[in-house]
Amino acid sequence: MSNETASEAVTLPKPLAEMADDVLRTADAREKTALSRRYAALWQEARKNGQTPDIGTASPPDSPARPSEPPLLDPRDVPRRKPGTPEGRIAILHAVAHIELNAVDLHWDIIARFGHIKMPIGFYDDWVKSADEESKHFNLMADCLEAQGSHYGALPAHAGMWRAAEDTAEDLMGRLAVVPMVLEARGLDVTPGMIKIFKQAKDTKAIEALEVIYAEEVGHVAYGSKWFHFLCGRHDLDPKDVFHDLVRKYFHSTLRPPFNEEKRAEAGIPPDFYWPLADEMHKN
Repeated sequence: MSNETASEAVTLPKPLAEMADDVLRTADAREKTALSRRYAALWQEARKNGQTPDIGTASPPDSPARPSEPPLLDPRDVPRRKPGTPEGRIAILHAVAHIELNAVDLHWDIIARFGHIKMPIGFYDDWVKSADEESKHFNLMADCLEAQGSHYGALPAHAGMWRAAEDTAEDLMGRLAVVPMVLEARGLDVTPGMIKIFKQAKDTKAIEALEVIYAEEVGHVAYGSKWFHFLCGRHDLDPKDVFHDLVRKYFHSTLRPPFNEEKRAEAGIPPDFYWPLADEMHKN
């Protein structure tokens, strides 16, 4: 254990996969994110001390525990509000909060569900860090909602957020392709437009929160790309071809421009990964 002393060693309450499972089984959103951040801090302290804690395995739930609100609707049934109105801006904040809460679970789920696949310790470092940051992002959005006199759960939300996790429950490469490299990459495309809406409204709190999210989401997409390419290398596969096949198999929507090509490139996703799929889906 490098140069650590017995007094410096951090004792984790259980293996990492079981800690991830605990987060997934916590229903209340604020409690979920608090537990997520506490477990992440313990892991990160142990790693900082040179420890390599046990990963273990878990049997995570098919779907994470959720609060009784918001009601989850088919995407077609979620009411649309004009973004230029106060109600519209609250709806945007609520939608982002919902996305971030799902992201907390998605990042812990990749640890809990795929702990049986041998991966370098850096894989777990990256997803713990991502889960911690997504927890912070949810709290930022929830705080913004409360500053507007609303709260998370006050509006209906998208019921389809967990479908990508269900579809890729037995396919780690599929999970990496669809969740960080498609769904989270989409966040890089749309967040600048959201920031512009709140700048027009002079909502400093929301602007600052969204700018934090925008900056840190690049890293989450990059982790997906990094570990996707790692697994392709492990199995001697062409990353671009495999990515195209997996997105066709598991992604049930369409890839639509405009794309934030600069931020996608920064995250390790070149244009020839997504433009051919967008063109193909458009033709179909």
